[in-house]
Amino acid sequence: MLTVRKLNVDLSRGFSRLWLGGDAWRTAFMNALSMSFPLGEQMFIDSVRAVPPETIRDPALRAEVKGFIGQEASHRFVHEQYNAELARQGYPYTLEPRTRRRVGFAARLAVADRLAITCALEHYTAMLADYVLRNPAWLEDAEPQLRVLWSWHAAEETEHKAVAYDVYRAAGGGYAKRVLWYLHVSVVFWLDTFQQTAHNLHRDGQLFALRTWASAARSWFGRRGLAWALVRPALHYLSPRFHPWQHDNRELLQMWLERNDGAYRAITSTPS
Repeated sequence: MLTVRKLNVDLSRGFSRLWLGGDAWRTAFMNALSMSFPLGEQMFIDSVRAVPPETIRDPALRAEVKGFIGQEASHRFVHEQYNAELARQGYPYTLEPRTRRRVGFAARLAVADRLAITCALEHYTAMLADYVLRNPAWLEDAEPQLRVLWSWHAAEETEHKAVAYDVYRAAGGGYAKRVLWYLHVSVVFWLDTFQQTAHNLHRDGQLFALRTWASAARSWFGRRGLAWALVRPALHYLSPRFHPWQHDNRELLQMWLERNDGAYRAITSTPS
């Protein structure tokens, strides 16, 4: 069952510039991800809505699509508030014009191509979500409301990680298209994320600080670094037999729900 949840956080109170344990690199990286989410999540919603209703014959999948749209719309709304606070603090989304052009280009593609792009980006959000939930130390020293926000987002990305993929298959999407768009998206996603991270660090005067790059090295190549956590699931996507739930990590979602039952309010749900 996909449940749309209203998060009990008040971003109007603001948050500090280095909200993630005073760590400039980790804060800038997470902020860069947030900046891209509203446009990206609207693109995901539009791509599944573009599928003719008669294409999705499975009633359970049709119900999951509704829940997927509800969850992504909720994420978009919260990250718009988040990004408004970043803008108030002097952090512009430098790559927004470029991202809007790409989204406009994607909207003119065939439905299967739009879904393939969404599947690729959803795989990246699912991998990062798994990392955040599996490694609570990543957010342990974050300000409480942002720790809740990011872990909530990770939990719901885990919950709906297969929906776009299943819609893609229902729409007749094949292996070659899925993988070719994934390779393209992989390059664009990481280049954009690191470029925006660098812009954020430059605004803080931390881009060339030794401690910034020491933190980046630990975050990516330390004992529980992102690089080691992402490489295997990233390569798994290339398999012709890939499906998101081959990596069944629903226990992470359940654990978050049990530990954070006061952090949200269910506003609607759809049976799967």
